[in-house]
Amino acid sequence: MNLKYHFVFLLGLAVISCKSRTEAEKIVDKAISAHGGEAYSNSKIEFDFRDIHYTIFKTADRYEYIREFSDSTGKVIDVLNNDGFVRTVNGAKIDTLSEEWIGKYSRSVNSVAYFAFLPYGLNDPSVFKTSLGKTEIKGKKYDLIKVTFAEEGGGEDFDDEFLYWISTDDSTVDYMAYSYHTDGGGVRMREVSAVQEVGGIRFQNYLNFMPEDETVSVEKMQKLYESGELELLSEINLENIKVEPLK
Repeated sequence: MNLKYHFVFLLGLAVISCKSRTEAEKIVDKAISAHGGEAYSNSKIEFDFRDIHYTIFKTADRYEYIREFSDSTGKVIDVLNNDGFVRTVNGAKIDTLSEEWIGKYSRSVNSVAYFAFLPYGLNDPSVFKTSLGKTEIKGKKYDLIKVTFAEEGGGEDFDDEFLYWISTDDSTVDYMAYSYHTDGGGVRMREVSAVQEVGGIRFQNYLNFMPEDETVSVEKMQKLYESGELELLSEINLENIKVEPLK
């Protein structure tokens, strides 16, 4: 399945504009604060996802995402940072990767960081936020925020669309849905299944759902979810989470 590739371009909370905030921006500001706020940019985070170990470091102007795993070739370490992407196998740098594979590996590393850190990053300059009003799921009230991306700075899948259901009570993001166009395209909806707070950051696991017809608009996902017409595709679980404050 496709995952997002916008996380490379995030500049962090320090780039929030001084102009007056729109309603959607204010709602997202509260969500970022509720999920961890400044702790995101002041920490090194480690976790395991599907038997792969990730280490993520990000400030307003620097980032480094590392994933480590073993396969038939040996110990693989992928590093994505401001300087680009590097893969090593058993300590030796792989210089024969094509641009296509560098792009695929970079998107894969980046997408895990993007989803693990949501809603951090939704104040990036390439992100456009629109309030779709208030809604309700399972008796709980939400602000519904739609997110789209600028072509410049929005990544190569800038035309993806996201919806976020942000609780009006505690500003947590309990549901999200998104449409994508790479790798055949499709649409997904995620529901929070478990929460862990580590080092002042709220980490969330998800149930990942898909519709029978993946050409439906992302705006129809809530109705399909509530009517039981979505199929559980996978579970998104982060394990062995560690947060180390930066010195």
